Amino acid sequence: MTEILQQLKLLIIVGIIILIGQRIGYGIDIVSAIPGMLIVIVIAQLALIIKKLLPKVKFPAFAWATLISLLLSMPFMPTAQWFLGITNNVNFLGTTTPILAFAGLSVGNKLDVLKKMSWKIVIVAICVFIGTFFGSAIISQIVLKIQGII
Repeated sequence: MTEILQQLKLLIIVGIIILIGQRIGYGIDIVSAIPGMLIVIVIAQLALIIKKLLPKVKFPAFAWATLISLLLSMPFMPTAQWFLGITNNVNFLGTTTPILAFAGLSVGNKLDVLKKMSWKIVIVAICVFIGTFFGSAIISQIVLKIQGII
């Protein structure tokens, strides 16, 4: 139970940082974005709890959060209109700054492990970047062709 409370405290702190970042970066009113941020925090906490309850299922917490959000926002669900209306005030790009900062801090704490991987990590990173770029380009090309834009 104490672990859940610690996670909730951290999620609330991150939520506040995201709200401030959205205000500064995108001009989004903090008060109007609070309900959406609370929903995001609840979904994130629920995903962490599900991951803890199902340790044998090799599914990351963010994937649980994505599934929960997907189910809540499906057009045939009675929650879709309410869910999308409330979370519409939370800008996705505004959430990435603190998340990437925390990811950088967590990687910074594991520099010894990265040193052991040496040059191999560079090759993996380059392959990931190239694959992501070409994958995105191919999908964009197909979608734009289907829509008749190009």
